[in-house]
Amino acid sequence: MSTKQDKINSILEERRVKLHLFNPSKREIWTIVGKEKEHWIDPYSNFCSCSGYYFGMIKNKNPCYHLESISKAQKENKFEIIEFIDDEYESFISGIVSDL
Repeated sequence: MSTKQDKINSILEERRVKLHLFNPSKREIWTIVGKEKEHWIDPYSNFCSCSGYYFGMIKNKNPCYHLESISKAQKENKFEIIEFIDDEYESFISGIVSDL
């Protein structure tokens, strides 16, 4: 069984952290491509869409490893930037919400 740190390192090594950047507004949406689905993360609100975040926060107030992955990816510059135009923002958000 892999440890939390192993999972974080795997996410970074496989470059599964994505910053979706919308221009010209510079709005950001962070995601991590998971084994089964993509997770939406808001590092500024300390939120992740995964079930581990939900149950971890309810049980012991511990955020999931995805949030730590984003933080480490930002510090080490290990993320992919995908650029969009602002007109695509609404359909992108709709896609994320429909996947939840």
